Amino acid sequence: MTETQIDVRQIAPHQRHPLIFNSFNQLPVGGALTLTNDHDPRPLFRQLKAEHADTFTWTYLEEGPELWRVRITKDSAPLPDTSGNCCGHCGG
Repeated sequence: MTETQIDVRQIAPHQRHPLIFNSFNQLPVGGALTLTNDHDPRPLFRQLKAEHADTFTWTYLEEGPELWRVRITKDSAPLPDTSGNCCGHCGG
């Protein structure tokens, strides 16, 4: 299984979600990324759920209060967008 480690504690807040989404999008099905953060990344979960529906599993490995670690596993490939609208991650 491919596993990517991302520690966003030293990354500027406005750069965190784009980095995480880019890393998630590059994972093969069955791959995972482990995210380390200084707060509960619940807003990221909601955004990922909105954009990737049921294509991932979210597992807390550590739940604060100072360190949060989450494993995000890509369970399936996202369905293709047949509406002609871009998802925003491809630059199109």
